Amino acid sequence: MPAVPMPVVHDAIAKLQRLTDLFRDRRAALAADAGLTEQQWEVLERIGTESFMPSLFARHRESSAAAVSRLIRQLIEKRLVSVSTSPHDGRQRAYVLTAKGRRALDAVRASRQAAIDAVWAPLDTSALATFARVSDELIRRIESYAGR
Repeated sequence: MPAVPMPVVHDAIAKLQRLTDLFRDRRAALAADAGLTEQQWEVLERIGTESFMPSLFARHRESSAAAVSRLIRQLIEKRLVSVSTSPHDGRQRAYVLTAKGRRALDAVRASRQAAIDAVWAPLDTSALATFARVSDELIRRIESYAGR
């Protein structure tokens, strides 16, 4: 297989970097529109969709327990999350979204869906599938290269 010309590679890398930057900026804007940081949004998502354990969340994000505790405190102070002792194990805490937290999460999800509908949904299905396959291959190659 012939090697891809370097200008094509560099152009693709530049476009991927621009896409990454735009995606990060858009996520931050979606969160900010709901009065949240991206990290707060992520915690709300986790609390809203599964049994939430701060220690596992911290490990998954490669973050400290103290940083996650700060996020939870911020969400409690904003009255987006409530905490109580777990009914199953008095040593654990149960985190639940308040009505205000559900509204904030619903607002972010609705804004995100509107962006998907406007930006992604009109794309050609075949082109999007190709993009996904190329992305999968890039992910595999980068992870393999980084693991050396």
